[in-house]
Amino acid sequence: AETLIHAFVSSRLDYCNVLLSGLPNYAIRSLQLVQNAAVRLLTKTRKYDHITPVLSELLTPYTPARPLRSVDAALLVIPSINKKSLGFRSFAYRAPYLWNTLPLHVKEASSVENFKSRLKTHLYSLFYGLP
Repeated sequence: AETLIHAFVSSRLDYCNVLLSGLPNYAIRSLQLVQNAAVRLLTKTRKYDHITPVLSELLTPYTPARPLRSVDAALLVIPSINKKSLGFRSFAYRAPYLWNTLPLHVKEASSVENFKSRLKTHLYSLFYGLP
């Protein structure tokens, strides 16, 4: 079942990530329902159980073997990739990778609007070389 879901659902969502990122909420909702159904099938979660805790279990926070200075950096585990050509473009790899490259003040935003504002400022400063 996992192979089929990855072949027919996850790979298509990963493939179209760039196109899906600007869609309005009403269009993303149907895609989110498809993804939720796939997760429910994989994890054998009942239809009326909340899916958010199940989805959050799929993202693994990074916990180092020994105490490091980056212990409070809100890092995610980057999965190992077998295929060099397409694996690095998959959402499962790119999302944690890009999240880990963000500065801590952007990741610790108190709301979605605050996060968007900080992210926009950060990307603007990267593009234009501002401090």
